[in-house]
Amino acid sequence: MKKFNKEAILNILYPRCCPVCGGIVKPAGRLICPACFRELSFVKSPTCKKCGKEIEDGAMEFCDDCMSYRHAYEYGAALLNYNDVAKNSMVQIKYHNKREYLDFYGAALAARHERTIRKMNVDVIIPIPVHPSRRRRRGFNQAEILAGIVGERLGIPVRADLLKRTKKTLPQKELSAGERLKNLSGAFRSEEIPKEIRRVLLVDDIYTTGSTVEACTRALKASGVETIYFVVICMAGGR
Repeated sequence: MKKFNKEAILNILYPRCCPVCGGIVKPAGRLICPACFRELSFVKSPTCKKCGKEIEDGAMEFCDDCMSYRHAYEYGAALLNYNDVAKNSMVQIKYHNKREYLDFYGAALAARHERTIRKMNVDVIIPIPVHPSRRRRRGFNQAEILAGIVGERLGIPVRADLLKRTKKTLPQKELSAGERLKNLSGAFRSEEIPKEIRRVLLVDDIYTTGSTVEACTRALKASGVETIYFVVICMAGGR
């Protein structure tokens, strides 16, 4: 009689769905359809040495935004360009409870940027928090799940308790970069940071103008953290 392991049984009872097409992944055991994997737009060099966004000219070190605005974080990296394919997948995760898609994105993020993250030499990973009311409505924080996957794969502790979102802000979609940062002013509070934590990696799903990462960075630095980096699934505004 053929024996099935636990994973094989789970694949039969709860088949894995693809984060791009939403259908059952084939062959079983993968986290994404091979054809759908090729539809993703992975961030490629040259990239901005600050935010990690794709840039046109390899002779330039920074994108236009990072040349005109001084960010408080050290630098960051992204997995994908935020195109229509990525946008639809993120919407499915956040608004249709497709949190299983984060298994693929977390694994891909850890694999693609492992060397970069190792060089950061961070003490902990901190997920970008959501407001408690939004968490109750959604049932989860996608950044926290993502951080857990990255942390487990790279052996880095995750501390979701060190940063809280205390202010319910206006929707960011139609605000400019400056308005977004103003909207987020005072929205995050850092808990008492242990003295041994001096280098932190922030994790989130999408970087658009960077205002959320910037606000979190300022809150953490005000509590004594010296150096903050970030990684995200999607980066908006690349070439």
